[in-house]
Amino acid sequence: MGEHVDLLSSVGISISVAAALAFVGNWIRQPLLLAYLLAGVLIGPRIGFGLISDQASIETVSEIGLILLLFIIGLELDLKKLLAAGKPVLVTGILQFPLCVALGLAFFIPFGFRMSGGDFGLLYLAVCLAISSTMIVVKLLYDKFELDTLPGRITLGVLIFQDIWAIVVLGIQPNLLNPQFGKLVGSLVSGVLLVAVTLVISKSVLPRLFRSVAKLPELVLIGSLAWCFIVCAAANAVGLSREMGALIAGIAISTFPYNLDVVAKVVSIRDFFVTLFFVALGMQIPLPTPALIGMALLASAFLIASRFVVVFPILRALRQGHRASLLPAINLAQMSEFAMVIAAIGLGYQHIDQATVSLLIFVFAITSVTSTYLIGYSHPLQERLGSWLRRAGIKDLDEGGNKAADARALLGKDVVLLGFFTEASALVHEYEMAKHSMLDRLLVIDFNPDVHAELGRRGIACKYGDVASMQTLHHADVHDAKLVVSTIPDTILKGTNNLRLLQQARRLCPHAKVVVTANRTAAALELYDAGADFVFVSRLHSAAEMAAILERGLADGFATLRADEIARIRMRDEVLK
Repeated sequence: MGEHVDLLSSVGISISVAAALAFVGNWIRQPLLLAYLLAGVLIGPRIGFGLISDQASIETVSEIGLILLLFIIGLELDLKKLLAAGKPVLVTGILQFPLCVALGLAFFIPFGFRMSGGDFGLLYLAVCLAISSTMIVVKLLYDKFELDTLPGRITLGVLIFQDIWAIVVLGIQPNLLNPQFGKLVGSLVSGVLLVAVTLVISKSVLPRLFRSVAKLPELVLIGSLAWCFIVCAAANAVGLSREMGALIAGIAISTFPYNLDVVAKVVSIRDFFVTLFFVALGMQIPLPTPALIGMALLASAFLIASRFVVVFPILRALRQGHRASLLPAINLAQMSEFAMVIAAIGLGYQHIDQATVSLLIFVFAITSVTSTYLIGYSHPLQERLGSWLRRAGIKDLDEGGNKAADARALLGKDVVLLGFFTEASALVHEYEMAKHSMLDRLLVIDFNPDVHAELGRRGIACKYGDVASMQTLHHADVHDAKLVVSTIPDTILKGTNNLRLLQQARRLCPHAKVVVTANRTAAALELYDAGADFVFVSRLHSAAEMAAILERGLADGFATLRADEIARIRMRDEVLK
């Protein structure tokens, strides 16, 4: 009974201290995982107050967090979307991880790290520093409304590829100490067979089972967890890691209609156990020495630099431009919580020692903090780096080329569209369907190279550039424009806003009519007071049509409306799908 009391007491202390520090971390806008690590440091026996006497039990319980974390990653892995992500994501996702690992292997050899005699510190360091944090990046980009931008989509695509690379690492890990070809092949065959069997069961048996309990949410949750642990046990039985089994279990049911419901319910349980996992990691951190801190700072600097050295050249070679090439490199400049999972498993296999794990924990903490500021100020940083690149002779997409031919192409373009996002895409398509003469007068200014290429294919003039820059607008020769339009709300615009665009348009082309966009009525009135000729408020200007649809649907039903709308949407061939 005493052991149970000790375990409950240890869990209670761990969660309480982690929660208290998490509130502080949230208040100062730092990743919560850092609060959990610090909680482990404070209550652990190495540096802290020694409040936990049953550390081994906490570590055992926290292993459930690893399994649930990887189960969720498997559930959220959408391979169909990944294959349709486009060339920049596919090429960068395939090359980024191996190139960063190769750089890491070469960089850390002079510092005494080796990959022989059962010590794989060099390999683990290179692998862990090559993976970025999905949890941190998604949270920060979501807060900045940048998940659906081109750099945001590239970043998310590369993160998914990193998860796939990490799955490969998990598959190899059990045989790393004895990497005989036969055993590696056997491990691969076991993995393929396990995936095949789980997919067959998930397609034939599980749908019927889940349909029978679909109206009982608690059974959907319990059934999903049971499936996860059954596949974990099967993976362990055939020589793979339990964590690998959790990933396979998640991927097998990721296409289920109940997938979102399962994720929503498992996440809360996962967060509890993941908290214990990072608290347990924090307990293992030794008293830092100057050498450890110095190496952690060096490794963190290498990680950040490696993202720019690898990601930027790949995207630039794919003609993504400075902005869309630099921002993903900035977004990916931190170490992943998935890397900490790999390191913890490596410690269990005795591939690495506690000193290497401690180094990785410090790198994780340092890069998590720095990434908060790097992503928060990514646009000013990108502009500064872009300026340095231009001075170094590395040209952006709008530099070079035949300027005389460009000037001829822009003749007669007196309607200027500042930025190109979903509303602009719909607007242009309306003109295309009507074969409107406005298309011949239209000039689009945007920094998305995909938009640039597609508009060029459709014969619509497009100038590459950032509408936030006065210099871009000046060089676009918009001085004689008769109409300047911004359809992007302030929440999406970066480095500028509609009020500033209005003021810039008034200075550059004083005779033009200016139309801008607002989300709120108060902001719309402010823009009218500043001299806007018209302010587009999407929810207001679509409200009348929506009201008519609701009235018609209530009177006659939605079947005809629904069929007509599906047909209409399928017929649309917009620039931004």
